[in-house]
Amino acid sequence: MTFHPRLGCSTISFRHLDLPAALETIAGLGFTEIDLGALPAVCDHVPYILDEPAVAAVAKAAAESGLQVRSINGDVGDLNRPLSPQARVERTRHLDMLLSLAEQTAAQALVLPCGALDHEPVGTLDDDLDLVAAELTAAAVRAAGTGVEIWTESLHLFRLCFNTERAQQLTDRLVGSGVGLVMDFSHIVASGGSPEDFINRFHERIAHVHLRDAVPGDINLSIGNGQADFAAGLKALADKGYTGHFSLELETRDVTNDQRPAAAARAAAAITNLI
Repeated sequence: MTFHPRLGCSTISFRHLDLPAALETIAGLGFTEIDLGALPAVCDHVPYILDEPAVAAVAKAAAESGLQVRSINGDVGDLNRPLSPQARVERTRHLDMLLSLAEQTAAQALVLPCGALDHEPVGTLDDDLDLVAAELTAAAVRAAGTGVEIWTESLHLFRLCFNTERAQQLTDRLVGSGVGLVMDFSHIVASGGSPEDFINRFHERIAHVHLRDAVPGDINLSIGNGQADFAAGLKALADKGYTGHFSLELETRDVTNDQRPAAAARAAAAITNLI
């Protein structure tokens, strides 16, 4: 079947393959757009040590695939950790390389995390949240010159902003920054939260939506194998006027690698019927 044109697939769904093979698989399934995974220890489709030749190679592979890049899901380090002058230089260089990649692939946005992979703050929670918001805002200012937006996955089960309350505290600090929010069904459900509550709170700021199933404490389930109510969630988004795109981020652990293409196609068909 033809999938909904607003539904793409993250390369993280096929992180076990190298980038050309992942792109070929996604295109072969019938998708027309991707999110590009650039997360260290999660998906190395974009090298974490990123220089101009690496940017050019990734951009070339994306162009040759014929797939449109919606966003690049990246990481420039723990945004709630104060930096030395040298570390600041390195972070800025890495950010600039990711923005160059976004520009060369015509991606709409670069997605950055909501803090370190730790629920405990480095300093006080308020200081850490202030720092994350300041770093995201500064990245958005830097990105504006390239025509690329900055988005953040404001609720991530394993990071500083791991639940709806912390996502709210971060989002309050981002008012007026231009930073968009990425909503991820699996992280919301796994944290014990409600997708509909997230939508009610943040719908005006949601720029992109990641789709994967979950149960409390476990984000790695195929769509239909967890507790996420995608029908209710997608209806709530539509009712609030959401016109952005969706991406299957099927970093699941309930199928084998050989089963992933068929599982992605099933998920895409199910979601297409709900959008």
